[in-house]
Amino acid sequence: MKQTVTLCVTCAFGIEAITMRELMRLGFLDVKAENGKIVFPARVQDIALLNLYLRTANKVFIVLGNFTATTFDELFDGVKAIPVEDYIPWNAQMPVSGKAVKSALFAYSACQKIIKKAICARLMEKTGKKVLPETGARYDIEFFLYKNEGMLCLNTSGEGLHRRGYRTLVGEAPLKETLASAMLSLSVWNPDKTLVDPFCGSGTIPIEAALIAKNVPAGYFRTFDFLSWGEEYARPFALLKEKAESEIKKDREICVQGYDINPAQIALARAHAKAAGVANAIHLQTRDMREFSSRTRYGVIVTNPPYGERLLKDAEISTLMRDYGKMFSSLPDWSAYTLTSYADFERDFGRKSAKKRKLFNGNLECVFHQMPGNPPPKRPREGQKEE
Repeated sequence: MKQTVTLCVTCAFGIEAITMRELMRLGFLDVKAENGKIVFPARVQDIALLNLYLRTANKVFIVLGNFTATTFDELFDGVKAIPVEDYIPWNAQMPVSGKAVKSALFAYSACQKIIKKAICARLMEKTGKKVLPETGARYDIEFFLYKNEGMLCLNTSGEGLHRRGYRTLVGEAPLKETLASAMLSLSVWNPDKTLVDPFCGSGTIPIEAALIAKNVPAGYFRTFDFLSWGEEYARPFALLKEKAESEIKKDREICVQGYDINPAQIALARAHAKAAGVANAIHLQTRDMREFSSRTRYGVIVTNPPYGERLLKDAEISTLMRDYGKMFSSLPDWSAYTLTSYADFERDFGRKSAKKRKLFNGNLECVFHQMPGNPPPKRPREGQKEE
């Protein structure tokens, strides 16, 4: 078993810079993103660190090797040359999946079969086994083929990292937890500020905010495939999780609020908040966005309002966005961060965005409209008079 590995962290289009900042905060300073992938050297124990703490990444992979392939023979030979036996035991369950983009080989099922055949041939040759029973732990293999250059990877995460483990019930048009965290990261919100989601649905944005404020790791409530690969993988995770638990700020007071006009959605949000251990930290209420008001200044709205993909017609969306803009105009010095695929959002909202960023909610292309308000006045230093 090697002590150092090459890792590949994947993320959604548009949030690569946010994921790279996360990696840098965790100590990985020399990272660059390309086509939604961030590849860098690491230690084996870092697999546990990244899966536990990354909030905006999709998955964490071990890079098994690279190859070039324009024919199926080249594909077989290229994959068979990769030392997969360094990581995958002879009795492993080995599902293979992946994608090919702008490559001579684009037939997914054919690539999948040939790659699996090459991996099995390599393992039988190196281990002397004539049969691979696939009765052991799961080792999920993924290939990425872009412009005929391939990368063979081992998925350490299992399910995508947006599967935090607290959302067991699904409402209509759910927002991925990873995207919610990215939206919060792009906003001016911090745990000392009031946060409101007036279209909270099943509660993803308020819950993610509460977990951030309470310093609860993103992967705290779930399990990962790598935990079944042996003590050298599982032990670092157990130690990290024990340390993380001691650093959770259980008593930290925050002001995070979520509202939705649909009582069924609020019921889901409350169930998810309870599962995440933050039910007492978030105020969730059935309420029409139009009724919201606050005497608090310098609060932050981060939200994903209903739009075409969420069961509203264009005329209804237009009216809703106008009313949303009117509500926001009644909040002095507040900031608004809104993810929507509605093309006329700025027109109907009644305000131009300071910044716009293209993000994807699943396969739906959206725009993240950023409207930061006035910053609060700086507090005078000790001994300095206020102006």
